[in-house]
Amino acid sequence: MRVLHFFKTYYPDSFGGIEQVIYQLAEGGRQFGIESEVLSLSRSGVARQESLASHIVHRSKLDFYIASTGFSFSAFRDFAELARQADVVHYHFPWPYMDVVHFATRIKKPSVLSYHSDIVKQKTLLQFYRPLMYRFMDSVSRIVASSPNYLATSPVLQRYTDKVSVIPYGLDKANYPIPAPERLSFWRQRMGEKFFLFVGVLRYYKGLHILLDALRDVDYHVAIVGTGPVEADLKAQAQRLGLKNIHFLGALPDEDKVALLELCYGVVFPSHLRSEAFGISLLEGAMYGKPMISCEIGTGTTYINLDGDTGLVVPPTNPEALRAAMHKLWNDPALAREMGSRAEQRYLHVFTAEKMVAQYSSLYREVVELSELSNRT
Repeated sequence: MRVLHFFKTYYPDSFGGIEQVIYQLAEGGRQFGIESEVLSLSRSGVARQESLASHIVHRSKLDFYIASTGFSFSAFRDFAELARQADVVHYHFPWPYMDVVHFATRIKKPSVLSYHSDIVKQKTLLQFYRPLMYRFMDSVSRIVASSPNYLATSPVLQRYTDKVSVIPYGLDKANYPIPAPERLSFWRQRMGEKFFLFVGVLRYYKGLHILLDALRDVDYHVAIVGTGPVEADLKAQAQRLGLKNIHFLGALPDEDKVALLELCYGVVFPSHLRSEAFGISLLEGAMYGKPMISCEIGTGTTYINLDGDTGLVVPPTNPEALRAAMHKLWNDPALAREMGSRAEQRYLHVFTAEKMVAQYSSLYREVVELSELSNRT
């Protein structure tokens, strides 16, 4: 079976959570008889039939942006050609340009739509986009939510409960490097024996400004791995607050990121808006057996991190509650170890890449069979 993934960006141009999910599906699907290809837009140039690990990637030229949405003239032709060769088209939402391509090319193939997030920031433009969005979602075969929490709290998904499946994101620890002893030693010397860790793109919805407020007048050290649009603002805030216990480490190679995941005392993930639909880096903390601190925003973060079990969950936009949660874990190592152990067990039972790929593979076959049955009747 051939599956075409269509998303606005992909490796090596970007390395976000959705890209990682697509990569896991493309690589893991081979053991279930799924051959995957990925089409994305890119400023770095057009490419066709490039190999990435054991799957194929294609890039269409990114021509311009409107309201943070990438557009491409050539992608209409590229998508039509590739989709005709596929058995299933797998769309990754949200990306309004994708809806336009879907209808303009008139490809009638079984389709799966991974609903990664509500549209939260572009509220004004959403009023104009909504009719097209609903028409697009009406047209696809099945929709996938990444957690029951998000399905229950998304007004959009609630319109489609009869065609929504819940398939949690999954990770394969075997795909992560094993840090060399000298890298572990380097970071241990730099960060000390006890520190909290945040990993992710520094975006407005990550709540890091709340974390900085929570770190006033305490001595918990926090390492922040990643770069992003609000990085300069966060560094200015840290300087203004006189924080000496925050460490902006920038973008790091995977080996260093894993070294910090292994060494950290716990993972703090203060995302405070629904733009954070799941939290792949939070799941990485669970995979490495770390207790977690996150906020209750009605999304997958609280599906990963169960309050009082795998970590602590606090109200969003509340630095005092966040500080109290950090204080509780910091001063109770036995509790932190127990929560970390339960987090790892929950990862193994719910969030492995193998489980995710197996469920998607079954869904692909289901939509193909339903399409064939419909065509016969």
